[in-house]
Amino acid sequence: MKAAEATPLQQLIRKLRQFEIRIRHAVDAQLQGNFHSVFKGTGLEFDDVRLYQYGDEVRAIDWAVSSKGHGTFVKTYKEEREQQVLLLLDVSASQRVGAAGRRKIDVGREVCGLLALTAARQSAQLGILAFSDQKELYLPPGKGIRHAYALIKGLFDLTPRSPHTAVAAGIKQALGLIKRRSLVILLSDFIDTGYERELTMLARKHDLIVVQLLDQREREFPPLGIVPLLDQESGRTVWVNTSSAAFRARYRATYEQNREQIGQICRRHRTEFVSIATDADYVPQLVNLFRRRNQRSRG
Repeated sequence: MKAAEATPLQQLIRKLRQFEIRIRHAVDAQLQGNFHSVFKGTGLEFDDVRLYQYGDEVRAIDWAVSSKGHGTFVKTYKEEREQQVLLLLDVSASQRVGAAGRRKIDVGREVCGLLALTAARQSAQLGILAFSDQKELYLPPGKGIRHAYALIKGLFDLTPRSPHTAVAAGIKQALGLIKRRSLVILLSDFIDTGYERELTMLARKHDLIVVQLLDQREREFPPLGIVPLLDQESGRTVWVNTSSAAFRARYRATYEQNREQIGQICRRHRTEFVSIATDADYVPQLVNLFRRRNQRSRG
């Protein structure tokens, strides 16, 4: 009897499990089999206050508590051992750019699914907020393989209600949902403006990784002569001469400016930044990201 053909969702999960094994083997080989959780904390979390003792650093003094007149108090911290992880995925219409099965949204979903499987293997709590200019999907952090599959299915079935982008609004929603310091992985093409203040707040409050999704068509538009271009978010169609040198220069400059802007913001706040192209194998980039975080958590 012929076996039933796998559904698209089953094919996706099979692909992600192969990628997850590939990443684990690659990182294991680089770290000589000493692969700890990439979702461990990398800093210190506020714990309590206690009375000042000789030798304490002045910068550790909690001036707000000390000003109440009951003595001088210093803040104490505990090492973060396991953080909650929140995936923050832009699912607006600009993410639909790309080849069939390799659009920015397809790659974003794959990366999120892959991280969910990795988190399940490492018993880490992971959740997701998918946004456009509104909340499209929210699954609070949870553990285990069933939770990871629920997250992958939720993303697979998701049809966004709005085509528009508002990165700042998505970050604000995340800040309202996260109650304690967490690892936040933000995935977007960042074809938007006015999000720097919110991104700065996110970087200051949480352990942030920024992933920019890019497509070749946004870097080099093919010279097709005069053609209609549809803006996915506004629904407006404009006719442009794609063979014109001026058009091609403006098009390339916009792409470079967008990429440089998000890179600068991340460098300013010492935030980890990964740029993933839809036509490239993103697994080596995730391997390097995991290796850096693994080494940092052990250091």
